[in-house]
Amino acid sequence: MKYKTLPVALIQERAIIDQGAGNADANLTLIEQRVAEAARQGAKLVLLQEIHNGPYFCQHESVDEFDLAEPIPGPSTDRLGKLAQQHGVVLVSSLFERRAAGLYHNTAVVHEADGSMAGKYRKMHIPDDPGFYEKFYFTPGDLGFEPIDTSVGRLGVLVCWDQWYPEAARLMALAGAEVLLYPTAIGFDPDDDQAEKNRQRDAWVITHRGHAVANGLPVLSCNRVGHEPSPLGASGVDFWGNSHVLGPQGEFLAEAGSEPEILMAEVDMQRSEDVRRIWPFLRDRRIDAYDDLLKRYRD
Repeated sequence: MKYKTLPVALIQERAIIDQGAGNADANLTLIEQRVAEAARQGAKLVLLQEIHNGPYFCQHESVDEFDLAEPIPGPSTDRLGKLAQQHGVVLVSSLFERRAAGLYHNTAVVHEADGSMAGKYRKMHIPDDPGFYEKFYFTPGDLGFEPIDTSVGRLGVLVCWDQWYPEAARLMALAGAEVLLYPTAIGFDPDDDQAEKNRQRDAWVITHRGHAVANGLPVLSCNRVGHEPSPLGASGVDFWGNSHVLGPQGEFLAEAGSEPEILMAEVDMQRSEDVRRIWPFLRDRRIDAYDDLLKRYRD
């Protein structure tokens, strides 16, 4: 472990959605500016939000949106790798991957501080809900829950909908992840009343705090912000932001609001050892009694 205390930055942004075919270039230019600023503030690990190259296109089902996908490695990974190298940061990005004709993934890519690609993770859990029609676009990941080794530590990278599944966080922890990271795109239906909006946002935060506590690990979750209209003429999505950095007891180290922000925090990378000694959840797991977890449901 290189850093006892790791300076991190989460780039919480409002997507540029009015540039037509230039969406990716405009958003990557904005990301370059934000990463440069984060590096000036001392960040060594930078996390971007889910599908950061443009709007959240999964609000509808259209074959034309597949034109946004690109290979990995490809133009965006080349540009992001150079960005990581320029500023000496480990950079976690989120891209629409074209693996082959008709085969696409929602893929997080980790760029090492020297510009090389340290690894990638393909989103395993794919939602299909009103306004979040991801099953039309994304094939479930096939790389498993494998942490990615970097110069700042072993990163357990997961993506958005994965955040609701304790099994995903646990498997990353069992494979030696030292920190859990979630690029995400989650928000309200603008037509919901405020009480429902609060319940949804609180549930999202509680889930991440639970992963931190249950696994004794810091958690970084980076969400997008701003209203994005629906191509179907529906109400669209108000992405709520509230990106956050948690310690291994679920404590808030930093939390963003609902506007664009570079969220900075210092993560004590040795604290997990201390926490796991007083809360030895991995020691006390009854692995002899968990076979039914492999069932869809216990009838």
